[in-house]
Amino acid sequence: MNIIKTVGDMKTWSRAIRESGKTLGLVPTMGYLHEGHLSLARKSINTCDHTVVSIFVNPKQFEPNEDLDTYPRDLEADRRELERLGVDALFLPTEEEMYPEGFQTYVNIEGMTDHLCGKSRPGFFRGVTTVVLKLFHIVQPHSAFFGEKDRQQLEVIRQMVRDLNLDVEIVGLPIVREADGLAMSSRNRYLGKEERETAQSLNRALKQAQQWIAEGESSVEKIRSGMRTLIEREGRAQVDYISVCDPKRFVELKEIRGQAVVALAVQVGKARLIDNCLIERI
Repeated sequence: MNIIKTVGDMKTWSRAIRESGKTLGLVPTMGYLHEGHLSLARKSINTCDHTVVSIFVNPKQFEPNEDLDTYPRDLEADRRELERLGVDALFLPTEEEMYPEGFQTYVNIEGMTDHLCGKSRPGFFRGVTTVVLKLFHIVQPHSAFFGEKDRQQLEVIRQMVRDLNLDVEIVGLPIVREADGLAMSSRNRYLGKEERETAQSLNRALKQAQQWIAEGESSVEKIRSGMRTLIEREGRAQVDYISVCDPKRFVELKEIRGQAVVALAVQVGKARLIDNCLIERI
């Protein structure tokens, strides 16, 4: 596996792949890899001739009071796992490589970023879209792979690709869960035993919402209220948002007709956890 650390070297390597007529897949990550990340890498390996995984803890998507300095990292374990999978290249740029002195250009997606995580974390999506666009320009992948756990992020990136006429296919893959139902996340390592038990309430609340909707409930307010009650009875959870929204624009719905996303963000100890499911009421 090639270890590539500079923008120039990454461009040279990927250009050679494209000029050879081979397809190139990209899996952007912030490292501390888990099975969710690895499922994206496997999909790329299975569908593209060559695969690049990037690891870069992007400071532009962290708010001042968030966990940039303590975000979990284990680069050696990540390297071993990617090499075992058969990834062709690991891109490890530094902050100075990605944001050189004098950097002042950002990407803003309007409208759909005003809701959910965009409302709670005002600079988050600007940081995400900026770094992802840079990675697309540097690596020049034919396909890029993202998880549906970050469903709003996935749709924001798809919107950016459409709006800016980027020549890259965006592939979204299903949420990968732990045995106890908790959506896999690098931040799960923050959870102690009791906090982890509390965190399982997120998936239970989503399943309960799905059941209510299947039984005919269409009132968004009743669904949100019931989910909040289920989560807050745990006592260690602080709800950021519970949303039943349009699956593309993320505008809150009043009544469920057709497809909707049920999404939530909950603080459990040091971990801010997100989860979601796509539902449809016929």
